[in-house]
Amino acid sequence: MMRRTLGRSNIEVSAIGMGCWAIGGPFHSSEGPCGWGEVDDDESVRTIHRALELGVDFFDTADVYGAGHSERVLARALAGRRDQVVIATKWGNRFDEATKFSDGAGDDPAYLREAVTASLRRLGTDYIDLYQLHLGGLELDKAAELLGTLEALVEEGKIRSYGWSTDDPERAAAWGSDGEHCTAIQHDFSLMRGARPEVLEVCERMGLASVNRGPLAMGLLTGKYAADTAVGPDDVRGSAFEWMVLFKDGRPAPEYLARLDAVRDVLTADGRTLAQGALGWLWAVSDATVPIPGCRTVAQVEDNAGALQKGPLTQGQVKEIETLLAA
Repeated sequence: MMRRTLGRSNIEVSAIGMGCWAIGGPFHSSEGPCGWGEVDDDESVRTIHRALELGVDFFDTADVYGAGHSERVLARALAGRRDQVVIATKWGNRFDEATKFSDGAGDDPAYLREAVTASLRRLGTDYIDLYQLHLGGLELDKAAELLGTLEALVEEGKIRSYGWSTDDPERAAAWGSDGEHCTAIQHDFSLMRGARPEVLEVCERMGLASVNRGPLAMGLLTGKYAADTAVGPDDVRGSAFEWMVLFKDGRPAPEYLARLDAVRDVLTADGRTLAQGALGWLWAVSDATVPIPGCRTVAQVEDNAGALQKGPLTQGQVKEIETLLAA
C-alpha cells in the first residue's frame, strides 16, 4: 500500500486521501451554489468506512462545506476510530449553519481561534492533524499575522500542523519559509489543468506536502461527463465563480473534454480506470503529491482506492501525455 509523509511533519498518510466537500451537501454564497447537491448521509458514512477498509486514512474537509455538515458527518463516521485516521480541515470563510449561507472572510487571529474551537466540536475530537487557511488570495501581511496563533495552537495541542490552500507560489513560499509547523500547501492540481509547476516547485524545495485538490478535475477525469451533461441546480459546477473554468453554465467546457479524449488511451493502459490513471499521473509527477479526490458513494471510493494497487504511471507515460496535450 502506498504511503506518504505530510511534508515536514512526522504524519504519515495513505498516498490518496478522501475529499469531503461533496458530503457536506448544499450551501450557498452570493455567487451561487457552493456544494455538490443533495447527499445521503448514511451513504457518506458507508463511503468513509469503505475508504478505511481499502487503506485510505486521510480525510480532508473544511468548516464551510455544507456550513459545518461535512465535519459533522465525518465525526459520525469516525466515531471510535480517531486513532486510525488523519483529519485535515480548513477555516477562513464565515458562514451561518442555520441558513447554510457563506458570506465574508474570517481572516484575523481572533476568528482563527473561534473557528478551530468550532471545528473541534463538530469533528468530535480534541486535535486536528492538518489545519489549513481556506483563503487562497489573502494578503501576505494579513496571513503573516496568523502564524503566531497557529504556532500557539500547536503548542496547546489543538492542531499538529498547518498549511495554506492557495494556488499562488509566493504565498506558499512565504508560509513555507516563516511557518515552523507549516507542512502542506493544498492547490488545484490535475492533469486537466496542467502540472502547476510553480506551486509544486515550492513544495518540493521547502519539503512541504503538495495536497492536490480537484485531482479528478471536478469529475471530468472519471469519464462520466459528456458535452450535453448538465449538473443539478445546487451544484457548484453551475455557479458563476471566476475560478469555475472546467464547467461553463453547468456543462463541461469543450476544451477540457478534448484534452481528456487526447489522453484517454494512455490513462487507461494497464487495466486502469480513467480516475486511476489520473491519480497515477499525479504520483508520477512528484513524490510530494497527495491527491484528495472527492467521494460521496462507495463505488467512487472503491474506484479511487484501486489506484493504490496500480501505483504511479511510468515516466514514459508521463512524457507521452505531455506530448499529446501539447498537440
